[in-house]
Amino acid sequence: MKKIIFVIGLSLFGGLSMAQNTAVDEAMLKEAQKTKEKSDKDITDDKDAAKAATWMERAEAYQNIALNYSSLDSGAVMTAYEAYKKVIELDVNKKGAAGRLSKQASDILAGTEGNLYNAFVKQGAEQYQGQDMESALKLFRMAQEINQKDTLATLYGGIAAQQADKKDVAVEEFEKYITNGGKDPSVYYGLAQLYRADEKFDKAINTLERGLAQSPDNKDLKSEIVNIHLASGNEDMAIKQLQDLTAKDPSNVTNLVNLGILYDNINIKRAQQMRDLKDKIGSSGGQMEQMKKQLADEKDKLGIYEGEIKRITALKNKQPKNADLKRQLDEVTASRDDSQSRLSKYEADMKAAAQKANSSDKATAEKELADLQAKYDDTKKEILGSYEKALTAEPENYDALFNLGVIYFNEAVELKREVDNMDMQQYQKTGKEVEGRVCGKFKKAKPYFDKAVKAKPDAQEAIDTLETLNNVLAQFEGKKVECIEAQ
Repeated sequence: MKKIIFVIGLSLFGGLSMAQNTAVDEAMLKEAQKTKEKSDKDITDDKDAAKAATWMERAEAYQNIALNYSSLDSGAVMTAYEAYKKVIELDVNKKGAAGRLSKQASDILAGTEGNLYNAFVKQGAEQYQGQDMESALKLFRMAQEINQKDTLATLYGGIAAQQADKKDVAVEEFEKYITNGGKDPSVYYGLAQLYRADEKFDKAINTLERGLAQSPDNKDLKSEIVNIHLASGNEDMAIKQLQDLTAKDPSNVTNLVNLGILYDNINIKRAQQMRDLKDKIGSSGGQMEQMKKQLADEKDKLGIYEGEIKRITALKNKQPKNADLKRQLDEVTASRDDSQSRLSKYEADMKAAAQKANSSDKATAEKELADLQAKYDDTKKEILGSYEKALTAEPENYDALFNLGVIYFNEAVELKREVDNMDMQQYQKTGKEVEGRVCGKFKKAKPYFDKAVKAKPDAQEAIDTLETLNNVLAQFEGKKVECIEAQ
């Protein structure tokens, strides 16, 4: 958000700077200097200082300096402001009624006449350009006192407040900008970001909706509503928003891919729930032995990861600037951490399985698994539909290609778990057939990874996954497993 607002601010301030930097007649500059010096002298004289006219002349002199000759006094506008207030104080008759000069000064401070507002904005912009955000903010807010329906000074005030790390003030300024009729969509976007940072998601959404009321076709505002729903954990609303967006613009590849990703995330959670239920259902009898094997295998993997970490760390210590070694270490460390998490889970699962070996919850779990599988299948259709529509519009879209490949790859891995958990009797009965389906899933994933690598040759995740996939398929071929085409 800061970047967007900052760019706008620079362009607007730049316009003010051009006005300031136009050619200045030397004689007029000298005249302004002389007038300033005279005013500074007059207010030191008790007799002159008691006259409202003296202060009116001072206010006009310093306002002229603020508007045209800031080099004489970068804070001239505040001097002018205080002088106008002094005029109002002094120009009263014996009955306390305001005189002509007092009324004129009041009108200027109320913004109904004069250029004091412009003087505040101009000198505020100069303070901003000089990186004095505190002073700039003060002057912009003074401008707002003179013109309370203003949008320019509220915009500038919000920008300066942000740069001064005064987030609450920035929110207040941008809200005033909107209340006063400001329509710039980037301000609505930026204000929503400020609310989002404080997890005020309802206010963020409301701000974006107000922005869309002003700019109905703004894609950034529409997309950010989706992002904020996701940040708040409201996936259902995010999906609804994206469905609306794709319905209105079916050729928007970004929205189609994002919708596919949202559906995909839901199914990833369901796959884990289904896995847990399968483990629960199979927790009796020979399942305990399989869990022990699973635990032992994971301990072996953990040992391998630990060894790799030591090896890569030693190399990295010799080559501290080697980015590839750092990447390898990060990846292996992440795998080690995942393995430790799985190990803890397997240990907990074994303990739970031992306690519930004779549980009557099996039937309930089987029904829940069937329901989840049905939802998974329905959502998978939505996922595939979204990605395929994206590829129709943009055949080489990397994200759609890669994510489609991942779907089939992960389903193959999940199916392979069934084979790994079989005892010898089960394997002899159905193992070969299930392995054929595993191979079919892996084979289904391959064309997508091939195309993803072609679309984005430097995408390491796709390159690595494709290499793994080719090795797996070669193993199936070596075992003479007949691949069963995946649906």
